[in-house]
Amino acid sequence: MTIGTLDWREAAGRPDLLAEPVARAVEDLGAAAGVRVAEIDPALADTAAFCERYGVRPDESANCVIVAAKRAGEIRYAACVVLATARADVNGAVRRHLGARKISFAPQDDAVTLTGMEYGGITPLGLPEEWPVLVDEAVAAHPGVVVGSGVRRSKLALAGAVLAGLGSAEVLPLAN
Repeated sequence: MTIGTLDWREAAGRPDLLAEPVARAVEDLGAAAGVRVAEIDPALADTAAFCERYGVRPDESANCVIVAAKRAGEIRYAACVVLATARADVNGAVRRHLGARKISFAPQDDAVTLTGMEYGGITPLGLPEEWPVLVDEAVAAHPGVVVGSGVRRSKLALAGAVLAGLGSAEVLPLAN
């Protein structure tokens, strides 16, 4: 897989470039999933800077955001994955799908603590099993998309079908 100017390697062979829960998820997926990893400058982990520096088009990059859905005093977390060219319709499609009365982006400290990943590197791989992973249709159909690795110093590249095939994944029209 060639995306941008990065030196992509088999992710299972570089667990040092992955957050611990991501390394376990990559191992569970196996080599057939084709998950690749590339080391980057952690100061350039944010999407716009990353894409510009490493020649990755925004439509090849996906963002994963953690939301907190509230209903009847209960908080339920979920991940939303959309291409960098779009925004997740959190207050519409996501809120309705989760049956939440109120929804918001999870506070940074909560997202980091609950995922075991670094802020700015949170990825759908390795999230708590009970969390729904809502994958936008465009991401699911993508032949090769870049996502976080759980840490800011690297990125993963994989087929959107791998994300859509995660045990807790649901493919929906999320982008607005």
